[in-house]
Formats: sequence, C-alpha cells, structure tokens
Amino acid sequence: MLTVFDKGRGSLTLSQIADLADLDVSSAQRFTHTLTQLGYLRKDPASRRFELSIKTLELAYHYVRGSRLIDRAMPVLLHLSKETEEAVSLTVLDGTEIVFVSRYLSRRMLNTDVISGSRLPAYCTSAGRAILSRMPDAAVRDILERSEIRKYTPATPTDKEELLARIDEARRIGYAAAFDEIYHGDASVAAPILGGDGEVVAAVSVAVPLARMERAQFLETFPHLVTAAARGISY
Repeated sequence: MLTVFDKGRGSLTLSQIADLADLDVSSAQRFTHTLTQLGYLRKDPASRRFELSIKTLELAYHYVRGSRLIDRAMPVLLHLSKETEEAVSLTVLDGTEIVFVSRYLSRRMLNTDVISGSRLPAYCTSAGRAILSRMPDAAVRDILERSEIRKYTPATPTDKEELLARIDEARRIGYAAAFDEIYHGDASVAAPILGGDGEVVAAVSVAVPLARMERAQFLETFPHLVTAAARGISY
C-alpha cells in the first residue's frame, strides 16, 4: 500500500490507491484506515486524499541504524566522497534491481533524481553488474531472464549474451563500468563488496557526468578507488 505513493503521486484518492495496489475498494479502505491509525498515512479531511506521513521515515531510519553493512561502509563512503568529490553510492541487489541504501551526492552534480531508496535495473548499471559478477552463472541467468530488459538510451545493452559478456569481464577485472546506459552523459564504475562467507552483499560505486571527463580519463581515475573502497568495506 505504501509503495503506490511515488514521484508524481504524492496524494491519492481511495479509488486511485485501490487501482494502483490492485485491490478492491473495500480492501483498500480497510488498509488505509489501519495505516492512518498507525500514523503512516495522513488523510486530508477536505479533499479526502491520502498521503504518506513523516512517520514512514522511521522505517528507513530503523533499517539504516540496524544495518551492519551500512555501519561498516559509512566511513569508507565518506572518505571516497571527499577524495573524488563525485557521487558515491552503496547499493544492494533486491530481485532484479539494485537499491541505493546510501548515497552521497556531488556538489557538481545537477541530476539528483537518484537518492537513497531509489531503484534501478541491475543489468544496465555498473553496481548491478558488479554484484552479478560475483554470483553463480545460473543465478545470473535467472536474474536476466526475470528482468524487464529494455532500452533506456541508445547505449543500453539488451542482448543477453552481450550482458553475460560484460558481467564476465567485470568478474575478470574486478569492477564494472557503464556509460550512458540509464541516463545520457552519465558514467559510473562499481566494485563488489563481499561478506564473511565470500558471497557478494553489495557494491560501491562512483558516478561522474561525462561532460566533465573523457571515458579514458574516467577509467584511469576511478576503478582502483572503488575497488579499494570495496575491499575496505568487505568483511
């Protein structure tokens, strides 16, 4: 119910909530009543429209405070942010998507659409492919099969064999890079973070607008920084 409130849908009527959540109106009415009573939804008495309340931020707060991964990563991310002065992110895999669990924006970056909590497809992001590069081949193929693969830009790879080749390359060199695959003029590089059992748990990445840097310079500058950061966070 809470996830139907998204960008451009800050307030919704009961019927809109029911449609978006694929519920009948009576079920939606019961759920909205409960969530309002719990304090996670607010109902405007005049318009009778619902919107998220500030209490929903507590859910993210408790996740961040209770995450061992974020606790370990925070000082490394801060150092990487100061060292590069670029956008730095910590992401985890959830289904076929990556979720930004922590993100430090660059003061020189104009596009702030991607913030903590944002989701992007794993197959066409550097962080997604970095994570996939440390997973078994069968799991990688399963994720690609379940992904909604489409062109976000002319540079978005959609051929599954090409995607597997890019993931194999990331496995070989220790990091993944992506150029213009989600947003025009965006370059990013990411490295996998490993847990105590050697399995991949997340990725750390740096993103830079290509308007300020050539691809060759980007690849000379940032891969060793993100791989060092990933090693510093791994446990």
